[in-house]
Amino acid sequence: MGRLIKYLIYLLILGGVALIAYAYVGEFFGADFSAPATETRQPVTLNAD
Repeated sequence: MGRLIKYLIYLLILGGVALIAYAYVGEFFGADFSAPATETRQPVTLNAD
């Protein structure tokens, strides 16, 4: 049981490192993580008495 938990911890660490690496190198593989650069405007009606 102890070996299973140890392997799961190693797998979680390896997955975290892979996710961080993909976040930095993902743009070379065609992934675009930038936010959309569009402006959104919506009218607001205030009821101030």
